[in-house]
Amino acid sequence: MANLTARDVEYHHDDTRMLGWFVAPASSASLPCVVLLHDAFGLTDELMATAERLATRGLAVFAADVWGGRARPETPEEIGAFIGGMAGDRESWLGRIDAAHRAAGAQPEVDASALASMGYCFGGSSALEHLRTGGVVRGVVSIHPGLDLLETGWDEPVASARVLLCAGADDPMATAPMRAGLEASLTAAGLDWELDLYGHTKHAFTNPASDLSPMRDVVAYNPRSAERAWASATCFLDDLFPLTKETTHA
Repeated sequence: MANLTARDVEYHHDDTRMLGWFVAPASSASLPCVVLLHDAFGLTDELMATAERLATRGLAVFAADVWGGRARPETPEEIGAFIGGMAGDRESWLGRIDAAHRAAGAQPEVDASALASMGYCFGGSSALEHLRTGGVVRGVVSIHPGLDLLETGWDEPVASARVLLCAGADDPMATAPMRAGLEASLTAAGLDWELDLYGHTKHAFTNPASDLSPMRDVVAYNPRSAERAWASATCFLDDLFPLTKETTHA
């Protein structure tokens, strides 16, 4: 990781110990920070590589550990238990997301007033729910989120926040009616939002492991859509934080 500094960061919510991972350009200060929220598989090496790619663009990145203990569930049963536990205890779920944002803002390299959330799958749902319930961020990037996990109504919308949603047109967890409901909520809240919708694209389209899933009617890797989502996300973040610049090639 040339020109980058990285470290584990322990933080807590209630009795849960979480072990996040922070990476930023070396010898930096007062940087905007992306809170990176993982998918159902937890804080994996692949997500840490994504954090590094973002950091090379001049951003600080805090990769959260929502499951706690750096857990990395593998089987459908394990994954279902983690997601079901959070969906069934929304106070704990959103408390963990808020704890990650507070931990990110506490890092000495970070400007705590310049945070954004970026999440994949469950992490994309988490980023949207954090904003919906009053989370203070400059922007949200939500990539193939499970919109079926979202509740309706915006408690304390932050009118200055911007939202980018990248979704597959054939995603059964982000159907056209679900997308329309979210769009209506974002508009009613006065938020600046945009939607990238990719044809012939299902859920979890950025993850090559999706092609190994037995649920091929639900998930499938789409490298072209993955590339387009990354391009949109980085363009969105560059525009959100215009003072950052790429320090090495991503």
